[in-house]
Amino acid sequence: MHTPKTDPQADTSYRVLALLSQNPDLTQRELAEKVGVSVGGVNYCLKALVEKGWIKIDNFSQSKNKFGYIYLLTPDGVAQKVLLAGQFLKRKLREYEQLKLEIEGLKMEQLLNEKAYEHGQNTIENDQKQTNEARSDGNAIYR
Repeated sequence: MHTPKTDPQADTSYRVLALLSQNPDLTQRELAEKVGVSVGGVNYCLKALVEKGWIKIDNFSQSKNKFGYIYLLTPDGVAQKVLLAGQFLKRKLREYEQLKLEIEGLKMEQLLNEKAYEHGQNTIENDQKQTNEARSDGNAIYR
């Protein structure tokens, strides 16, 4: 079955931007855990977001981040987060529709398999019954 193409890099960027907009002093380790990628992957993503001008990194002594960093979305970053959110939603809706179709197909296949199994069981029972009746009739002849 065809599955829609995903854009893992765009998904990661969106998730990182969304998390940082809510909590700008998350550590890279915390971001990695929440996004489901490696710390190296988050580091790579953050560098790319800084290069694009979507986030800036500031030192902040009150940050829980042991290095004292805080990640702030720039106005461009906020705009891109909105754009990426729309694209993310469209991809997820396409995936959802594909999954619904796949699930319906599997349900139909299961129903057909169950009916075939029931038919097979009934056929076996009827064959056994006919065999037993034939044996009974055959034995009656020799009595």
